[in-house]
Parts: sequence; structure tokens; C-alpha cells
Amino acid sequence: MIIMINGAFGVGKTTVSNELLKKVENFTIYDPEEIGFMLRNILPKDIKQVEAVTGDFQDLELWKELTVQVAGSIINKYETNLIVPMTIRNPIYLDYIKKGFGQIDKRTYHFCLTASKDTIYERLRKRGEEEGNWCFQQTEKCLNAFNENDFGEYINTDYESITTVVDSIKQKVNFFSLN
Repeated sequence: MIIMINGAFGVGKTTVSNELLKKVENFTIYDPEEIGFMLRNILPKDIKQVEAVTGDFQDLELWKELTVQVAGSIINKYETNLIVPMTIRNPIYLDYIKKGFGQIDKRTYHFCLTASKDTIYERLRKRGEEEGNWCFQQTEKCLNAFNENDFGEYINTDYESITTVVDSIKQKVNFFSLN
């Protein structure tokens, strides 16, 4: 099983993922951001300038491919399920990854955590992010993308406890698993 937890930086993906991990068996957290960091470090500058003009490693073709391939390798090698926290606002990239994950395991679920811009900014400040950095710059872009496109199952985290959000995900996964 693969549980994708999407949302803007600061919405609570990592916190929810870590709490969910405590409540389920045989799951591993797999963060595709690590694939992006690796590619950013090893690809030549000229490739990055052509494929990722914006500086976002998600624009690198290899990022999407490796995100899916590494997930499959982890599942096959270690016989584990995955919790995948990631901020992905491009619906084309999301579709590619969801389809790839779905080929690895039909029990692939995608949840998009949401919150108001004020809530997200407050959470970013609490975790020590500097005002105006990359995370802050992406908030409005993410919120717009999530409003303008269908990102599947939305869970508003504005006034919900982490436990409530985790329980909601567990309930929805169990419900879908029965179908």
C-alpha cells in the first residue's frame, strides 16, 4: 500500500506522516524530496538550467521517474508499505507519480492536506523557517494549484488535531480497501 500525503510546505505533511507511522504496521516513510536533493547535487549545471529553469528539482524529468522507481525498489526489496509526504502542485507530475505508484501497488491513496495561508505561514514560522524563503514563496502557488485542479481527497487541517487528521486518513484507507 502507498499513502501519498500532499500539501503546501508547512501544512503538516511530515507531522501527520510521522504520527501515522506510529499507528500502522509495516510502513516506511519515503520522501521523494531526497531524490530531488540527490539530483540537484549530481546533475551538471547545464542540464539543470535546461530542465529546471525555475530551480525546482521536480521539473527534472529524472525526478518523476526515480521517485516511482525507488518507491518500487523499496517495496519489493524490503516488503514494506510506504507513506509518501510530498509537496507537489503540478497536476501533470502528480498524475505521473500516482499512475506509477498505482502500477506498483493498486492500493495507492492520495490525500491533499489544506489550510489557510495564515495557518501555513504561522506553522512555517513555528518550525523556524525564515520569512520569505522558498517555503513561503510556494504557499500561494500551492494553494492556487490545489483550488484550480482536482487533487483528490482533501483534508483541511486548519482546526483539526494531528490525531484527527491521522484517524481520518486511516478511516478512508480502510474504507477504500474494502472496495
